[in-house]
Amino acid sequence: MGIAGVLRPLLRRVADCARWPTCSEKGGWPTTMSTDSFPFTVGDFECMALSDGVFAYPPQSFFANAPKDRLEQALRDHRIQPGPMSVPWTCLFVNTGQHRVLVDTGGGPGSPPSAGNLLRNLQAEGIEAASVDRVILTHGHPDHIGGNTDAEGWLAFPNARYVMWEEEWQFWTGEPNLSALEVDEGFKQIMLTLARANLPPIQGQLELIDRETEIVPGIRAIPAPGHTLGHTALAVCSGKDEFLYLADAVLHPIHLQAPGWYPAFDLMREEAETTRRGLLRRAAADRALVLFSHFPFPGLGHVFKMEDTWQWQPIGS
Repeated sequence: MGIAGVLRPLLRRVADCARWPTCSEKGGWPTTMSTDSFPFTVGDFECMALSDGVFAYPPQSFFANAPKDRLEQALRDHRIQPGPMSVPWTCLFVNTGQHRVLVDTGGGPGSPPSAGNLLRNLQAEGIEAASVDRVILTHGHPDHIGGNTDAEGWLAFPNARYVMWEEEWQFWTGEPNLSALEVDEGFKQIMLTLARANLPPIQGQLELIDRETEIVPGIRAIPAPGHTLGHTALAVCSGKDEFLYLADAVLHPIHLQAPGWYPAFDLMREEAETTRRGLLRRAAADRALVLFSHFPFPGLGHVFKMEDTWQWQPIGS
């Protein structure tokens, strides 16, 4: 039985609980938004938000310590219906002209039926997996590393150098202690199974980093610990444009208004909140275009300071 066959019962159990607009251009976003891909530019870099699919989560898993009445009101304010939330899994592709960079690989063959679509969506945009020369993994959660390999265990991006924070690699390839996570044992087992399946195969093409560094010209890794031990954000700069890929440092727009409400998936809650606040301050101060992996697709927009919290403005709004 392959990895997908092993994971499907666990996933069911958990589920039951043409034009490249510029990020500095006003009024230039497409009026009709695809649910699979969204192209944009950062200076001279051609970028694309790519959907891997969606997964349904209980709202409490995103706001584990939120008072029930306040959370219910926040969900109503954001027009979120009662019941599981359908949450996007979004990855990023950047063509710098010198390098073709993929950030995160989605859920891959071990995904639920509603996800695992990254390779198909890359191909639909004319991007061959063999043409990708860098794969940056922001952290070791299943929806970010599950597409490292195909169903037979071969590298999905065979010509790429894989890049990951050293502490993150050591954590997931060692004996991970997930006791701090407020998720059920089935979900923890999914995390461990996919890490064991999808990280060791990349070791021969792996580059580990341990400090803020430029991975390729114009794409800089930023330490963003808390969600996981070595969670990594990215700053993408070309010309006068700056773009921040903040991955899972913030999981939902509600967290901008309530940054102290932590997700059940945060390994180190206090550090995660410190990171969350710091990155939101930076995004607002720089007026940078931002992409969050799990915000409504394509996850792109701007962060604005609002007294002691922040406000999210998605593109096109």
